[in-house]
Amino acid sequence: MSKLVPELLVSDLHASLAFWVDLLDFKILYDRPAERFAYLRQGSIELMLEEMGHGRNWVADELQKPYGRGINFQMEADDWSMTVAKLNAQNWPLYLAPEDKWYRVGDVEKGQRQFLVQDPDGYLLRLAQPIGERMAQ
Repeated sequence: MSKLVPELLVSDLHASLAFWVDLLDFKILYDRPAERFAYLRQGSIELMLEEMGHGRNWVADELQKPYGRGINFQMEADDWSMTVAKLNAQNWPLYLAPEDKWYRVGDVEKGQRQFLVQDPDGYLLRLAQPIGERMAQ
C-alpha cells in the first residue's frame, strides 16, 4: 500500500494543534513533545506537524509566511458542515466560502461541495465532499 503523508513545518505547534484538532477534528495518533512533533489523522487523512527549530527540519529554502505557497491540500470527507460551523463560531476566516463546484473528468462532471481555509501558518486547505456526477455540459 502506498500513501502520501505531508509533514508541515509550523511556527507554533500548540496553535497548530488547536486549529487541526479543535476545529478540524483531527486526532493525535502520537506525538514527540521533546521534538515538538505530532502525527494526526482524521478518517483516512494523515499529516504530520513539526515546529521549526526542533528536531530535524528539512527545508529547501527560507520559509516566509504564508507557508506552502503554491499548494493547497484537498481533503475529502462525507460532510464538512460541522467544521464550517465550528470555524464560523470561532470567527476563523474562510479563504473561500462554501460552494458547489463541478469538474470535468472525461465525459462526465464530478461535483464537490468545497471551501478553503488557511491554518495558523497560512497553509491552504481545500475541504471537499462529493455531491455527485452528471453528464458533461
